[in-house]
Amino acid sequence: MLLVTIYSFSYKRGIPADESGNGGGYVFDCRSTHNPGRYEEFKQMTGLDKPVIDFLEKDGEILTFLESVYQLVDFHVARYIERDFTHLQVSFGCTGGQHRSVYCAEHLAHHLKEKYPVQIQLIHRERGIECKL
Repeated sequence: MLLVTIYSFSYKRGIPADESGNGGGYVFDCRSTHNPGRYEEFKQMTGLDKPVIDFLEKDGEILTFLESVYQLVDFHVARYIERDFTHLQVSFGCTGGQHRSVYCAEHLAHHLKEKYPVQIQLIHRERGIECKL
């Protein structure tokens, strides 16, 4: 079964290494989308918190960004499953690894889990959170 490892991270600490030994995968830069971290009321929250989610989705920018991500990653996941590949890594980076990248990593993880027979390893590196879906 294909394992998809999905990271959120801060560019300040560098792009996560691919520990699978395969190399490759995707790295998406979320810094072009509106940053909730610029607003005092969101500074202590993350992309897991409802007020941040609402803020990110309000103008639709992050949703458009994710639709493009879904198209690219869906293509690879489908082909990797067909070819019996064992691992794909997808990483989302933003300024602090707290808001936008966390939101995107979460949404991709749930999108893939609903659509494909895959295992998901979700790692929010800067938050110290790791889980399997």
